[in-house]
Amino acid sequence: MIFNWGYKVKYFFTGILFMCCYIITTAQSNLPIYKNIKINIEDRIKDLLSRMTIQEKILQTSQSYVGNNDNPNNINKEEILSNTNPQIGSLIYYSDDAKMRNAIQTKAMNTRLGIPILFGFDVIHGFKNLYPIPLAVGCSWNVNLYEQACMMAAKETYLAGINWTFSPMLDISRDPRWGRVSECYGEDVYTNAVFGVAAVKGYQGNGLSNPYSIAACLKHFVGYGLSEGGRDYTYTEISNQTLWDTYLIPYQQAINAGAITLMAGFNNLNGIPMIANHFLLTDIVKKRWQLPGFIVSDWNGVHQLIEQGNVLNNKEAALKAFKSGVDLDMTDDVYKDNLLPLLNEDKIRITELDSAVYRILKVKFMLGLFDNPYAPENIIDDSSTQLHDKLISEKLASESMVLLKNKNILPIDFKHIHNIAVIGPMSMDSLDLMGSWIGRGKEIDVTSVYTALKRKLNNVINISFAKGADFDGTDTTGFEDAYKAAMTADLCIICLGEKGIWSGENASRSSIELPYIQEQLIKMVSKAKKPIVLVLFNGRPLALKNIEPYADAILESWQPGTMGAFAVADILSGKSNPSGKLDITFPLTSGQIPIYYSMRPKARPSSGNYQDISTQPLYPFGYGLSYSKFAYDSIKLSSSHIKKEEHLIARINVQNISDKDGLETVLWYITDKTASITRPIKELRFFEKKEIKKNNTKTFIFDIDPLRDLSYPDADGNKILEPGEFIIEANGQKASFDLIE
Repeated sequence: MIFNWGYKVKYFFTGILFMCCYIITTAQSNLPIYKNIKINIEDRIKDLLSRMTIQEKILQTSQSYVGNNDNPNNINKEEILSNTNPQIGSLIYYSDDAKMRNAIQTKAMNTRLGIPILFGFDVIHGFKNLYPIPLAVGCSWNVNLYEQACMMAAKETYLAGINWTFSPMLDISRDPRWGRVSECYGEDVYTNAVFGVAAVKGYQGNGLSNPYSIAACLKHFVGYGLSEGGRDYTYTEISNQTLWDTYLIPYQQAINAGAITLMAGFNNLNGIPMIANHFLLTDIVKKRWQLPGFIVSDWNGVHQLIEQGNVLNNKEAALKAFKSGVDLDMTDDVYKDNLLPLLNEDKIRITELDSAVYRILKVKFMLGLFDNPYAPENIIDDSSTQLHDKLISEKLASESMVLLKNKNILPIDFKHIHNIAVIGPMSMDSLDLMGSWIGRGKEIDVTSVYTALKRKLNNVINISFAKGADFDGTDTTGFEDAYKAAMTADLCIICLGEKGIWSGENASRSSIELPYIQEQLIKMVSKAKKPIVLVLFNGRPLALKNIEPYADAILESWQPGTMGAFAVADILSGKSNPSGKLDITFPLTSGQIPIYYSMRPKARPSSGNYQDISTQPLYPFGYGLSYSKFAYDSIKLSSSHIKKEEHLIARINVQNISDKDGLETVLWYITDKTASITRPIKELRFFEKKEIKKNNTKTFIFDIDPLRDLSYPDADGNKILEPGEFIIEANGQKASFDLIE
């Protein structure tokens, strides 16, 4: 008898597979609905809600802080791990220890219902590997590169056990005295919207439950960037039309792109603190825009309603914030202590509590935390991944830097320059290159400008160093060493700027000029009569009128992150060609603030100006030099007039007329000549960045959709599209067309 062993083996393993599937299916069918991965998320949430006690629901609406013991509402790690029933909804986790995070999560998963904790953290411009600050990123005009950077930051964050970042910040700021201007993408509406969408896509990837994806959180909704006088936490006054026209747009676009959560700012807007603004939080964000996840307060934001004069006590604060649409209370325990009494007094309905908890649980389910609550441990990225991350970091830093001035000094001419003096408080500094919000970045991983120049140029040039002075103060004893170093050099590279803590939250400054001692240092060095390259590191625009004349070249490097110093060295040496353009105006002096490109026309254009200084900025929005030279042809339009339902195609040819390959960004502006509600002088509506090889030409195209690009909102957010004359502009080239009925 002949046996067909292949046939029998095949059916043996088929049987085993069938039994395994049966066991798994049976096990799944015996699970509670909320634990059954085969059931849709909505039904799983409803099932879980039906099993939760009121206290368990309330705990989901409260976020605590873990990591240090310097906050009154802090829960330290030991307290959580020793608790037999730590029912915690969310934690701000200031650590990169995935093992400790998993130990905390294990305690939560072993509770009655096993609801996982949501771990959040501020990943503003990177986690361990730091990218340039967002204000710098906007100057790169490279949206795809920034999305890659956010994707890499998400991976690092995910591997540390953090599932949720309080980023991107979409506050449009036109006051560089405000410290948090460093966290936005500049003064323009469209720019903030485009880069905000890129951040959301980078963080959240193709799906929140996929490995290495984290949830984004849009902040600080809304108008926080217009704090009076640039002072943090102060009042903001914004008309409804301007709110819709300027400040709401980036948030709406980011929610349309899939942003899952939103943070209510702690600014007082038009007399109603945002934490208590039912119209904007509920009617607009939740109902009109359909935010899929939840709204969280800012740090201690609910309690601060008392300080803002809106309520008398925490109980009233909890009622007002909760009724307005804030689902999750960050760190102040106001919900934890007051929601139950409010429920018992029928001031809050159980259906309202269920709605908030539903949104919070939905985000946890979408992140896959119920099915995979633990972070991978002992994962070390392979060397190729780390190299890729550093290459993105350095490239983004390079493209973010803006060459503000160049009297044929850069790139360095090594045929005639043999000795360089590197001078200034930022020359040997690594810590402050990281800027504010440094995540888990470490100073030891950041190379100073002096060290980067030595590594890049040591074989071809002699480099000396003299600090000269500190960032501020009155000690000038180092001036003599700086002068001596300059005297023996062919070229001086002076590195000035701000300490990292001078920008960011609660870091407002009354003057955006550099400290007096830094201004005096460059003046002293200039007495050596040697060419000076000024390299700036700062988290806001600077007023440079006092020192600009002393520099032959100025490179704005911002706070460029981990690989920033190498980007500086490559630009100075000519290995990289600068391509950044300002996403924010550099005023001539602090007294010009506010000054931004998209102001509305005034009644008397030639009058009402300052009597003591020019009304023009030192460096306008969109300004930036290159080592290449580009020539713009005239704009060609597909038609001189279009109807509202038609598109208009604008084209412009840009030629690189130099012998250096370069990247060029074309910024397309629209001017509405006449409108029922007056429009800004011009508005950015599209941009595109391309590499143009030497002696080559590229065509840039703007496809104009009238409803998208020519309309504007009224005070209720309804779009108005009116016929009339429009002007399109690119790098000073202009063309006009008519929109007809």
